[in-house]
Amino acid sequence: MKRALKLAERGKGYAAPNPLVGCVIYSREGVLIGEGYHERYGQAHAEINALNQIKDASDLLDATAYVTLEPCSHHGKTPPCARELGKYPLKRVVVAMEDPNPKVNGKGLAYLSSQGITVETGLLEEEARKLNEVFLFNMRFGKPFVILKVAQTIDGYIAAPDGDSRWITCQKSRKKVHQWRSEYDAVMVGRNTAMLDNPRLTVRHVSGRQPKRIVIDGPETLPDELHLFSDIHEDKTIRVTYNPGPPAEVSDPALNILQPDYFHGETVRVSEIDGHVNLEQAINRIGELGISSILVEAGNNLASALVRENLVDKLHLFIAPKMLGGGTRSFLGLGIERMSEIIDFRSGEWKKIGEDMLFTGYF
Repeated sequence: MKRALKLAERGKGYAAPNPLVGCVIYSREGVLIGEGYHERYGQAHAEINALNQIKDASDLLDATAYVTLEPCSHHGKTPPCARELGKYPLKRVVVAMEDPNPKVNGKGLAYLSSQGITVETGLLEEEARKLNEVFLFNMRFGKPFVILKVAQTIDGYIAAPDGDSRWITCQKSRKKVHQWRSEYDAVMVGRNTAMLDNPRLTVRHVSGRQPKRIVIDGPETLPDELHLFSDIHEDKTIRVTYNPGPPAEVSDPALNILQPDYFHGETVRVSEIDGHVNLEQAINRIGELGISSILVEAGNNLASALVRENLVDKLHLFIAPKMLGGGTRSFLGLGIERMSEIIDFRSGEWKKIGEDMLFTGYF
């Protein structure tokens, strides 16, 4: 199962909104005869890729398949994997966890059992659930999983008094962020970050697919010359604004999406709250575009607003062994007046990344 979980990780950035799944098949003699993972959304699932590696079907007599998630039992973009496995004389199918998708949720296991195959569940379930935390969140809440990334000095600053923030963290930490960009569906910044840093939000230090890019631009006044609106990945940019815009230009009334001639990305229009974008509505609208996870690389205004409005699900906080003594704090104005209101984490862990410390916590 550990091997299957490791295989499943290879689908990060490509399988969404489907779950990450790995499958390994061992003969009755304990020899690995097939393995595979869900490589890309819309393509063959892990079980099918593993079965396709087996040259002689007789090798499957009394074989055991280990799968990180319950084999699907419905016909989506591909045939149901449970039925494909059921065609062969397998002895056992060991599954790390059941699929919470209502279309599956026990039906795949029941079908395998009906074919005389012994089914076992729960092996390395905790690891499997962590691997698919985005998928499980989407299934439960029906909206994108929001991950906030913050890089600060040891005294709590994310930028110097002149606004410069390059570079607080070490190269290994920055490479880690690029890895996350390749794994999550989209990267989000606020208008201040877009103006001050003119970021590209692309994957450069690692190999992987380029994510969607989201910029919160309430009044819709960011200049068109910014990289987000003019580089080769312009079509991957989503601009979120409360500006109603000319009604005649709205191309998809259902999602309130505007696509002007000069901009080849998408503009999502939401309501305004106290002069700012309605962030909860924005995240829900972004989810309607098929985005299941959002990595936020924001300044303190957007980061604080998201935390204050309980819209962050996971925090990645880098702490560099450096001091500024002044500048821009990482978080401000969370609305906390007393210790009894302090924000706590459901769980968290520390890890050393190069010279920095990385705290990962779940709200």
